[in-house]
Amino acid sequence: MTGAAERTTDLLVVGGGLGGVAAALTAARLGRQVILSEETNWLGGQLTAQAVPSDEHPWIETRHISPGYRELRDRIRDYYRRNYPLRDTAAADPTLNPGLGNVSRLCHEPRVGVAVIDEMLMRYVSAGRITVLYHHVPVAAATDGDRITAVTLENRRTGHRLTVTAALVADATELGDLLELAGVEHVVGAESQDDTGERYAAPVADPTDQQAVTWCFPLEYRPGEEHVVDRPASYDHWKNHVDPFWPGPQLSWEKIDIHTMAGKVNRIFEGDMDAVRLPDLWHFRRIRARTQFQPDLVDTDITLVNWPNIDYWEAPLVGPGIDEAARQRALLRCRELSLSYLHWMQTEAPRPDGGHGYPGLRLRPDLTDTDDGLAKSVYVRESRRIRARFTVLEHHVAVTDRPEGAGSQVFTDAVGVGHYNIDLHPSTAGINYVNLECYPFQIPLGALIPIRVRNLLPANKNIGTTHITNGCYRLHPVEWSIGEAVGALAAYCLSGGHEPAAVADSAALTSDFQGLLAGTLGIPLAWPDEIRRTRPSQAAKGATPLLAPPLPRTPRPQIARPA
Repeated sequence: MTGAAERTTDLLVVGGGLGGVAAALTAARLGRQVILSEETNWLGGQLTAQAVPSDEHPWIETRHISPGYRELRDRIRDYYRRNYPLRDTAAADPTLNPGLGNVSRLCHEPRVGVAVIDEMLMRYVSAGRITVLYHHVPVAAATDGDRITAVTLENRRTGHRLTVTAALVADATELGDLLELAGVEHVVGAESQDDTGERYAAPVADPTDQQAVTWCFPLEYRPGEEHVVDRPASYDHWKNHVDPFWPGPQLSWEKIDIHTMAGKVNRIFEGDMDAVRLPDLWHFRRIRARTQFQPDLVDTDITLVNWPNIDYWEAPLVGPGIDEAARQRALLRCRELSLSYLHWMQTEAPRPDGGHGYPGLRLRPDLTDTDDGLAKSVYVRESRRIRARFTVLEHHVAVTDRPEGAGSQVFTDAVGVGHYNIDLHPSTAGINYVNLECYPFQIPLGALIPIRVRNLLPANKNIGTTHITNGCYRLHPVEWSIGEAVGALAAYCLSGGHEPAAVADSAALTSDFQGLLAGTLGIPLAWPDEIRRTRPSQAAKGATPLLAPPLPRTPRPQIARPA
């Protein structure tokens, strides 16, 4: 399309997930003009459009998180108190968890996250400091040497194009799309052990080795009612096909126990649905617990289905040979897997009473703002990643690779903190789970600086990590902190006439920038030693449980990719 409109801004943020939102908010707070694009009509990425309740760490309720992420969480709780029929005891609880889900201290409906993010941006949108472009995706990037000179965005609804010129550009897309469009040096899939020296890296680099994606959806259960969805075209495949690394067909209650790597059975219901915590699928990511609400208005729970058996590992979404047609085929298969699993649960799933099926399982499309009840977007765990000035490796963070009691690697250029275990889901190369316990870690500035391009910054899962360490830097609070650091760095560079690489290359500028982060913005840059050296499995009572202990110190097996 010719004759595209043009705009200029200080910072262009492409991608409206948590990292993109945090980047835009932080840069705007520091006085910069921002254009923020988002491919759907919901900001928030994995928290909202992908419908994934927040996965967080044991210290999330302490002072050791960024004020911006704390504000997000506080506002979510306040939104429930203002707008939902909570029981008095729930409303008075300072650590209100509307869903009482096992996975997080704050499990909530996706649309609440959208409303809160909109509230947080509103002051800057109203002032004209942030412009949000919904339904826009990047389709082209112009470069001049080592700089991106413009990015062209297309409105997916109208086909109209807008070319944006910006001093600095942040790639906050879910798949690192700007890296491809602008020719930014990047990595796809798994590096080799020779490349990184990581114990759990692949023996040979494999760009097809990418974590499974998942199409999530919310459910309620109304016994005695019929809400069975149509049988998808690929239903028989998912019902009968067994991948070599999985204990049975995906349409089953069978899954991998990541503690033992053996098969196990995990049913949807085990015992009293109103129990606060049960080790079943229903309680795992429950986003509404009816016991938290007035019974005259709320009579059902709602759970969010992001369970192992709907992980789609047949084909990657990016990489060599993956064109748009191949990506769309994979996304269609992923959607059909999720709907097949729902149809199986409604019609054929074995029940403890000897019967089969739960036809009262009901999709809630009103909670996802979609026609079919699935999330707006597929949940992406792994992106293209920049070739960075510094790459975070397994032996910087994994307990099994660190000296006893040493804690995580200390980075003198830290721009934020985070924690999660290295959690790799089955991959598109036929590799099973990799799950390693990690110490609480830092986000190094060097991991945000491309080796060549001077005015692009990564603000999502596309920073300088490896296939392995992406597994612990990819979750909600870490993504927010990455975006926050990127927004602050953009503002700092624009105010001082610096380039990001120059800040990273100068100890004095790095220290001055860290003063902005820690002083003006109040962002923690380091964990206290007693936390940094703490294995989360040994953290204080009440901490979020670790998903799995360290695996044996042997390379993971290589299994042929499914046909």
